[in-house]
Amino acid sequence: MAVAKKTTATTKTRTTPAKKEVKPADKASEVKTEVKAAVEEVKESVKKTTARKTAVKPAAEKAETVKKETVKKETAKKGAVRETVHVEFGGKAYTTEDLLKIFRDVWKYDLNGKEEDLKDVELYVKPEENVTYYVANGEIQGSFNI
Repeated sequence: MAVAKKTTATTKTRTTPAKKEVKPADKASEVKTEVKAAVEEVKESVKKTTARKTAVKPAAEKAETVKKETVKKETAKKGAVRETVHVEFGGKAYTTEDLLKIFRDVWKYDLNGKEEDLKDVELYVKPEENVTYYVANGEIQGSFNI
């Protein structure tokens, strides 16, 4: 014989929380508050990014300057040849720097010229006459004894 089981159904009643009545004005103020908070976050992010860029920029510029100076020094070391010309005669010796210094003194004191007015100079040394001839700025000619 078969015995039938009785089943009882229990029903649970669920209670739903009472909905809070939201006014449109409250929603608008909540949205405004959220927007203000988001704007503040963006402003802070921009400040931090700008601060990082300003800190990085001088360092990058300094590195670039150091790199350029190094290249200049290396170029100067490789390609620079120290040149000195000595003119010797009658027991006297002059270098090109000595002759240029004498010319600058002539320019300044004898010709009353200003250093900034001097654009170029050509010197012609004639040891047999103990004279150096010059042409300054392509047009002023003269000589001085050495």
